[in-house]
Amino acid sequence: MMKYLSSFALVLTALTHSAWAVTYPLPPEGSRLVGQPLVITVEPGNTQPLEYFAAKYGQGLSNMLEANPGVDPLLPAGGSQLIIPQQIILPDTVRQGLVVNVAEMRLYYYPPGENTVEILPIGIGQAGRETPRNWVTKVERKREAPSWTPTPNTRREYAKEGKVLPAYVPPGADNPMGLYAIYIGKLYAIHGTNANFGIGLRVSQGCIRLRNDDIEWLFNQVKEGERVQIIDQSVKTTTEPDGSRWIEVHEPLSRNRAEFESNKKVPLPMAQTLQKMATESSVNGTALRTELERRSGMPIRIDNQTAVVAHYKCASLGGPATKRCM
Repeated sequence: MMKYLSSFALVLTALTHSAWAVTYPLPPEGSRLVGQPLVITVEPGNTQPLEYFAAKYGQGLSNMLEANPGVDPLLPAGGSQLIIPQQIILPDTVRQGLVVNVAEMRLYYYPPGENTVEILPIGIGQAGRETPRNWVTKVERKREAPSWTPTPNTRREYAKEGKVLPAYVPPGADNPMGLYAIYIGKLYAIHGTNANFGIGLRVSQGCIRLRNDDIEWLFNQVKEGERVQIIDQSVKTTTEPDGSRWIEVHEPLSRNRAEFESNKKVPLPMAQTLQKMATESSVNGTALRTELERRSGMPIRIDNQTAVVAHYKCASLGGPATKRCM
């Protein structure tokens, strides 16, 4: 899927959207489930691509495609319904600073002293130019109007495609770093973009890319020295205080070029753990196996009480075009 997305991403470069973090109150002790999915109806005569709806509702393109298999990414059909995956299982890690889950292409920000989490969609490094995984670092510095000095390797890669990349790109609208950069560690940054695509795609040179409104917002929130953790959790599970059990499965990132170029699904991690889970008496094995194959990127309830498989009860919100689902 990621290879296909990269091939049509250039079609989106002329688009402009506003985007913003989606704010969730933190769940109570022992819970990691936040939010509810939303279902919208595409306006008749729609002329907007899926990226338009992704940006409008604070999602990445991959999140929308996982939740809506079969949708035309270039032109969702007018009158069709789209699920907005705004229900999420928080990553199984400390709720502090910035947490980047490359597998689901989302950034979580836990503001100090606040009982909330802000969730932003991201773009990450392309195959062969990976964003680091399983890494704890910190915000080293922030810079408004950053410049960019491409590495020799990056310039060689551009040259293979017949593109001439200068040794230095000054600040400004044509800079691929965008207008704001948050530098993490010594070699990487969370930054904006000069092209309106790539959120939910593997298109960067290893850095973490945000929509321009999102990076401006994040830039004004985070402080130098704040903790940054990058994780790779394509499968998230939670047992909630009420005993309900949930799983959220994303398509794992390819581990090599062959997997990236293949049309086959990438094997899921945690295979033995998941197989064991399927035999537990409190788990609906059919629901679990269905979601492990489906990989909707949304929390699916898998306990035997009320197992739900890609089905949501929806209630209208201010008219027939917008529904909240639970």
